[in-house]
Order: sequence, then C-alpha cells, then structure tokens
Amino acid sequence: MGKKMIVYGTKIISDIDLPLDLTYDTQVRYTLELSSNVPEVLQSAITCGFSFYWAHGRDVYLYSDREFNGSDIGQPWCYEVEGVVRFYWIGGERTIYYKLDEEGSAGLLGFWLIHLLLPLYFTLEGMYDFLHAGAVEVEGKPILFIAPSMGGKSTMTDYFIKQGHTLVSDDKVATFIDNGKFMAVGSHPYHRPYRKFEELGYRVENFMREFKTIHVFYELEAAAEDATVIIDEINGFEKFNTLLPNYLYMFSYLKPKRLKYLSQMLNSIRVFRVQVPWDMERLAEVHEALCQHSKGVV
Repeated sequence: MGKKMIVYGTKIISDIDLPLDLTYDTQVRYTLELSSNVPEVLQSAITCGFSFYWAHGRDVYLYSDREFNGSDIGQPWCYEVEGVVRFYWIGGERTIYYKLDEEGSAGLLGFWLIHLLLPLYFTLEGMYDFLHAGAVEVEGKPILFIAPSMGGKSTMTDYFIKQGHTLVSDDKVATFIDNGKFMAVGSHPYHRPYRKFEELGYRVENFMREFKTIHVFYELEAAAEDATVIIDEINGFEKFNTLLPNYLYMFSYLKPKRLKYLSQMLNSIRVFRVQVPWDMERLAEVHEALCQHSKGVV
C-alpha cells in the first residue's frame, strides 16, 4: 500500500504514492481508501452523464446510472478529467477508485483528487458543506476571506501565512456542525497564491490540525489605491446574499437543506465588509487592521 495521508480531516489509505507531503498529524473525522482496482461491475453500471465544467484547461464530466437529481446509497458515480483520470465510487461507500488515462500521472492524480474531486465527493455524500474561501487563524481562531474571482482572497491568505498565521484552507473550507457550532476543517497544507493550472502550490508548515469554530467572515472589496481601510458589519438579508454565492455546489436537490444550513450559520457568525486598497504595498496595513478587528469580534 502507499502512504497514509490526511486531507479535509479524512485519513486516506492509498495504493499509490502521491508526490505530496500529507503526512502531518491532524484531527480525523473520516477514513477513505483510494484504490486502482476499479470493479468491472461499477464501470459497466455507468450509463449516462453530462459535461460538468471546464477547469485547469481540461473538460470535466460527471456520470452515473440515472438522471442527476440527487445522491443515493448504492448509486454509481464517475468523475472524469478528460485525458487524465477517471474516479469511481458507490454512494454510501468509503472507497474511491481511480483509473489513469493517457496523460495521467501520480502528480495530476493528486491534484485533481485533493483540489476538486474530494470536495465534490464529500458534498454528494453529505459529509461536509463547503465554502469558497481562503482561511487562516488569528490568535487560534479561524477567519474566512471571501471575494469574487481575482478579488484578492488568495493574496490576502498568502500575506497572512507569511506573517506567521496558521493556514486553514487555501480555497475551499469544509464545514460541519458540532453541538450547534459551525466548525472549520483544515483542507491540506498547500497554498496556491498564483493560480497556475494543475498545481497545489507551496507547502505550508504552519497548518491547522484541529477542527475549530469559525470565528468571523470578511468579504474583501477592492478600493482605490489611496482609500482608507474600512471595516463595516453586514447585517440582515444582505449578510445572506453575501455568503450564498460562496457556497460550493449549490445543486438543486440540496438547495432547501443548504439555505437552512446557511441561515443557521449566519445567525451565529458575524460578517464584515473590508475595503481593501488595491495596492500591494498596503497589505501590511490591511493585515494589522484585520488582526485588531478580529480580536474584538465576539
């Protein structure tokens, strides 16, 4: 067998060694197996599918044996990254199978498994709810940065990491409820400050190893280079509208559950908008303002 690794609070026992260092000790919620022994009956059960999205320069497809309107126990699934790899699993089971294609490699398998397949799998299996956010710790408490694409959350996350803050997640934050509290799960100890295709980025030694209560959300809003750093609280329905677009995989069959989950989350976690001067030289100022502000949030 290959190395054991922990990703999104899940111990993965694999039959292939991935060229990534995922051997750190952290809190574990689930266990999965990653296997190349794809059952023939599972492959033959796949009968229909659709183009899912385009990502990292490749077409991605999702297949099953039925029209997509939910995820059931025993349902066969296949997630195909054209030319690279096909992942298979059965709903309710905890083994993910893979089959490398002509362009496939251990490196590409690791990237697609960790960065894209697992968040989808955990969502379809009802194990986590994901938010599209960068996240770090300030004095041991997770704070989450949300922003539109190219809105600065990766840059902000990277700056905080380089100031010694603990990384929670580079891009996708897994969450779950524990005794009424909304918990953040560390994703993996890699960060992509610059979005190069099919790379997880550089390894971060200071990585969150326990599940922790989400402390606060910050929506980053680009402002003029000479603007003042302003932090204002978002309230009411605007708070909901701010977070909803950052909820990953809002499948129609999950929508009622998702809306309830998000409403409960926002009843217990405050959300603030940060006007961020669009000037890299002023990141230190923004960093200081956010650190001081987050310490005062109760």
